[in-house]
Amino acid sequence: MTTRTAALYSLIKPSSRVAEALLLVAFNALLVLCSYIAINVPFSPVPITGQTFGILVVAMALGRVRGTAVVLAYLAEGAAGLPVFAGGSAGVVKFLGPTGGYLMGFLVAAFVVGYLADRGWDKRYITSVAAMTLGTIIIFAGGLTWLSTLIPASTVLTMGLYPFIPGALIKIALASVILPSVWKFTRPGR
Repeated sequence: MTTRTAALYSLIKPSSRVAEALLLVAFNALLVLCSYIAINVPFSPVPITGQTFGILVVAMALGRVRGTAVVLAYLAEGAAGLPVFAGGSAGVVKFLGPTGGYLMGFLVAAFVVGYLADRGWDKRYITSVAAMTLGTIIIFAGGLTWLSTLIPASTVLTMGLYPFIPGALIKIALASVILPSVWKFTRPGR
């Protein structure tokens, strides 16, 4: 797979297709591990998870093509029944339940954040924060849109957004520091 990218992936440059496949599997495993960080919110059908953090890091590190491919593989694994979604859940039914919109938002966010990473937004803290924030907004937009078809409109923000804002800000901050820091330490003076 050859794609011009300015994302962190360009520093790694796997030497073979096997090495590239192993790298993509490793990022997929990172995403799955982040998904196992899940805290149920008593008044919401949506848990607080590490998935968003994983999506943002994968997309920024790998760029549009590879980041989106890893997220698509992750969604396919979950749909096929592998326990990769929040807290080890799985199945096509997850796409029809309260978290379905967030799952689909992951794919769009990976594409957009990866696209921005390909254009160098992963190299500076301020642009990284902007990209991560945009990715998070996309995930919430997908999640809230779908959730609004399943629960009363008057409770959508209370159940699908407000409890998740503090965690989202922490995840954005962490993800936004990681990649520019890697660039800074691997290419001092740039």
